[in-house]
Amino acid sequence: MSKASPWIAGINAVASALEHDAANVREVLVEAGGRNPRLTEIESQARRLEIDVRRVAQQALDGVAGGLRHQGVVARYEAARMWDEHELPDLIEQAEGRALVLVLDGVQDPHNLGACLRSAAAAGATAVVIPRDKAVQVNATVRKTSAGAADRIPVIAATNLSRCLRDMQKQGVWIYGLAGETDASIYDIDLTGNVALVLGGEGDGLRRLTRENCDALVKIPMPGEMESLNVSVATGIALFEAVRQRQPKGKAR
Repeated sequence: MSKASPWIAGINAVASALEHDAANVREVLVEAGGRNPRLTEIESQARRLEIDVRRVAQQALDGVAGGLRHQGVVARYEAARMWDEHELPDLIEQAEGRALVLVLDGVQDPHNLGACLRSAAAAGATAVVIPRDKAVQVNATVRKTSAGAADRIPVIAATNLSRCLRDMQKQGVWIYGLAGETDASIYDIDLTGNVALVLGGEGDGLRRLTRENCDALVKIPMPGEMESLNVSVATGIALFEAVRQRQPKGKAR
């Protein structure tokens, strides 16, 4: 089980938890006197699900939220489990030759991880792999930023990322790392089969061992003057290039 914060904060985060993972919501706190109609909806839904609901003062919410913007509601949440890396082979096999795995090598900002998970879920990715160490894990901020995606897509914390990449290669997964210094364009490679797209963290990008375990390095062509993109933006572009290529001809719009 993951050891995320026991509290999630914000209307979207709490509503998503109630919709997708209500079994792990233990208690909902709603601001007394809050006027947002969505607070009433959340309270009603929680009561229908027989989850304890309490009306509390704003100051109490401020204390529980721990600095997160709570918008008048927080929930005590036992986070859904992180998937075990030994489950990844089965997920790839179930994709029947069309696995799309997102690998994030050392993302530190929870907002970036949350945005990446949201893109991965929207793209129908098979799984997201993150390192167990030296990277942000799925916490309350990640769950809020992901708008529910953290509960919808398998997120796997790998003890040894390089070994995980090699194991995927043995299953016939092509590993493509995104790096700005290569000449190969992501738009010129075939992303229709078993593919893993590997993106580095905010600071140094892909680590040396991660690079060495990629089948090829590719880049997102940028004709402008910027040298790099935010990791969450690059993730969305890369994933949806794979989605574009996988559309039946004549239905790519």
